[in-house]
Amino acid sequence: MSKRSKRYVSVSRKVERGKYYSLSEGVEKLKALASAKFDESVDVALKLGINPRKSDEQVRGTVVLPHGTGRNVRIVVLAREDKWGEAKEAGADYVGESEIIEQIEQGWVDFEVLITEPGMMREVGKLGKILGPRKLMPSPKAGTVTTNLAQAVRSIKKGKVGFMSDKHGMINLCVGKSSFAQKDLVDNVGTLLTSIFKEKPSSSKGRFFRSLFLSSTMGPGVRVDIQSLHLI
Repeated sequence: MSKRSKRYVSVSRKVERGKYYSLSEGVEKLKALASAKFDESVDVALKLGINPRKSDEQVRGTVVLPHGTGRNVRIVVLAREDKWGEAKEAGADYVGESEIIEQIEQGWVDFEVLITEPGMMREVGKLGKILGPRKLMPSPKAGTVTTNLAQAVRSIKKGKVGFMSDKHGMINLCVGKSSFAQKDLVDNVGTLLTSIFKEKPSSSKGRFFRSLFLSSTMGPGVRVDIQSLHLI
């Protein structure tokens, strides 16, 4: 187990052990504890009441965070050459076809999102062993397999993010930066939770949201009272 820094230990003492904060209080506390010399990311760790071993209880979807994530998301677009212009104009960072596929085959994954056309999925599928473990594989449900490449690029640049439960039934996602206004972070978290709740599997019984923690990059977790959100 790695040893905690003196700064982390000192900051952690300011979080009342065992206390559940309202969402607004939790965000306020998190912002006060973000003391690193850079603009820390704010992350959500949500435990779901699902059986992650069951394929019909996987939770996946997309949401446009109203105030974005504050991150510069690097987007790759794989498409036919006649589509390159519109993708670049929309803000794609890398655009191409076979040459990019070759780069990825050689291990290049210096990007956060891969968007492609339906007709190219046969080639993209061959990259599954590289893209899959890094959650970079495009999919229609995530809006990253589409004929409207420009719209997909613009949506992601504006704050569209994908969420997916992992093998532990958790969803971990960045929802902004510690420099964001308190209200903006509350809006982003609330929008995310509402979108996730809409994806609740019909087979999931009992409380869907089991626990929720907010944390900054270098800070401790702040536990949020889910009951105060009026979500089950």
